[in-house]
Amino acid sequence: MSPVFTTPKQVLDTLLSTTGTVVAVTANALRIDIDRLLQRLLELGEIGAIEGTTGCARLALTDEDRAGRDLVRSWMDELGLDISTDGVGNVVGTMPGFDPALAPVVTGSHIDTVGTGGRYDGNLGVLAGLEVIETVLTSGRLLERPLAVGWFTDEEGARFPPDMLGSLVYVGAMPLEEALEITDRDGLSIGDELDRIGYRGAAPVPGRVPHAFVELHIEQGPVLEDEDITIGVVEGVQGISWTELTLTGQSCHAGTTPMRLRHDPGFVAADVTTFVRRLTAEFGGTQVATVGSVSLTPNLVNVVPSEAVLTVDLRNTDEKTLQQAETRFRGHLAQVAEVEGVSVDTRTLARFEPVTFDSRVVDIVEQRAAGRGLSSKRMPSGAGHDAQMFARICPTAMIFTKSVNGISHNVNEFTEPEDLEAGANVLLDVMLDLVTREF
Repeated sequence: MSPVFTTPKQVLDTLLSTTGTVVAVTANALRIDIDRLLQRLLELGEIGAIEGTTGCARLALTDEDRAGRDLVRSWMDELGLDISTDGVGNVVGTMPGFDPALAPVVTGSHIDTVGTGGRYDGNLGVLAGLEVIETVLTSGRLLERPLAVGWFTDEEGARFPPDMLGSLVYVGAMPLEEALEITDRDGLSIGDELDRIGYRGAAPVPGRVPHAFVELHIEQGPVLEDEDITIGVVEGVQGISWTELTLTGQSCHAGTTPMRLRHDPGFVAADVTTFVRRLTAEFGGTQVATVGSVSLTPNLVNVVPSEAVLTVDLRNTDEKTLQQAETRFRGHLAQVAEVEGVSVDTRTLARFEPVTFDSRVVDIVEQRAAGRGLSSKRMPSGAGHDAQMFARICPTAMIFTKSVNGISHNVNEFTEPEDLEAGANVLLDVMLDLVTREF
């Protein structure tokens, strides 16, 4: 008779003392516990909760982020995972007891949010990863290599640019020293804030290269719901170009200054906003553009502003087309600013080329969705994700679940429990498949 285990730690202790042949778990033999996953999503979502909504705000390295980190780390401890924290605050929990030469199959995402975030963006990928590991542990099975789950610092980039900062440092694409010196709008640095919340760790970066990486995420868009498809098989991530513009003109009286004598940065900001929108119609395809932040100084109803600060977000799945959009935008900006007599300073906040995921892992995602009897669709990701950074160092892919009404980065963000369960079960099957694959 098989032993009865009551906790994942009991399972782990027993399995590590067991001798014999290591066996791989057969895909579809296991199912995640959706009630446990939903409860953890709820508990994490209560940290930084926005009153009167189901949303939450946990900007990177704030007190709220620390509380969220402490909670998720406590769940890792309960599972008996080996937990490492690196110099930029990335946290990875790995099944212990394996040959150190065996690289883990890694999943994960982020638990920081934007200022008006929901309960699922990023959080699902981390907590579903925990759920996968707990499901495997309590099944009483041994794997051929370990599973691991992590969360990566400042994925949103909402407080410290650029986005995906932690995973950039993890894969060696940004030096740790450079990352630690980045400051927020109040002049607080990543290094000082990591020290303040107690999450500057000793694990080295670049981090350990995974055997493979797969990330579960809500779609954050309307396509799956619109086409009534359960699983998004993500083939890659579109390129991202973020630019901050500081436009400087001349503040003057709004009633007494003739239009021909004005140097109005607010007008230039408005012109740029409408131009990049027209540009998306001209380019078509996957080209998108957004002016998401605008501030005017002195921001008074009867004063022509002296300064405008705005951001321009351009994205495309094709690098050549994205470069063309950037060139058109910059050319138009220079022209309209010159005519208006306004000076321009630009700062690149983020620039990532489009990423194509490993076709072998993409195929596995598609196959495992079919194995569960779930409909699926191959698609690109319009948002940036940690997976696009891991694609630089190991075989990588992503799994999408539906977002109700396509809403994300919004307190009304929601995904139905059955879709959360479907996505987590596909993640389980994909990870169990990947432990047996050689790349």
